[in-house]
Amino acid sequence: MNAQPSTSLKLSAWLGAAFLHIPLLLIVLYAFTTEDRTYTFPPPGLTLKWFGVAFARTDMWEALWLSVRVALGATALALVLGGLAAAGMARSQFRGKSAVNLLLVLPIALPGIVTGLALLVSLRRAGLDAGTLTIIIGHATFCIVTVYNNVVARLRRLSPSQLEASADLGARPLQTFRYVLLPHLATALLAGGLLAFALSFDEVIVTTFTAGSQQTLPIWLYGELFKPRQRPVTNVVALLVMVVTLLPILLAQRLTQGTDAMNGAGKSS
Repeated sequence: MNAQPSTSLKLSAWLGAAFLHIPLLLIVLYAFTTEDRTYTFPPPGLTLKWFGVAFARTDMWEALWLSVRVALGATALALVLGGLAAAGMARSQFRGKSAVNLLLVLPIALPGIVTGLALLVSLRRAGLDAGTLTIIIGHATFCIVTVYNNVVARLRRLSPSQLEASADLGARPLQTFRYVLLPHLATALLAGGLLAFALSFDEVIVTTFTAGSQQTLPIWLYGELFKPRQRPVTNVVALLVMVVTLLPILLAQRLTQGTDAMNGAGKSS
């Protein structure tokens, strides 16, 4: 019989959730305030005018499109490299495999300032000037991890007999990949890609070291915090970042849960 959690444990969980999410709710609230400088609570009034002010800022749109381009580029690079790394690690056995696995996941485990500084030194030694390409390379280092983890977990659940049966029936390697392997990996690749996009879109620390004079949306947002008259605008843009980041994460979670449910149903049958 499963033991029910105690009241104190439930209360602790709710307090922890409130501690994490109340600041986010305040950002949402102050995106609609009529006050343009201070954070009076409760707000003296509510208005939608700051959305119009924010959307009229051309520099905000330039930063937004740069963030989208970088996130798409980093995601594409992560899908290719993360998928290939997962294919090489899922079934092979060799000396030092644990060390290689650690190296693959290390960029997301290290503090961002360490990763950013290492990338800055490496990119300068390679003769690359700071720009969109260097930001994409920097973001791809930790985006690869999300794709790798999703794909390698899916590959470990895939029975080798399915690939062997495809080969026995005369399918060429490309046909086996297209009709057998890719359908099994599709949701894992999509979920990993969505998470990679979300991670790249709101990255600040690594971007600071690799962007040079360019401004992604999070960097633009950070700069606007020091302009008192633009505080409601920063809240509006922060709300936009929250929405753009949250949607891919929720979709990736739904995809993962749906795939696990189908796998469970298939095993039970």
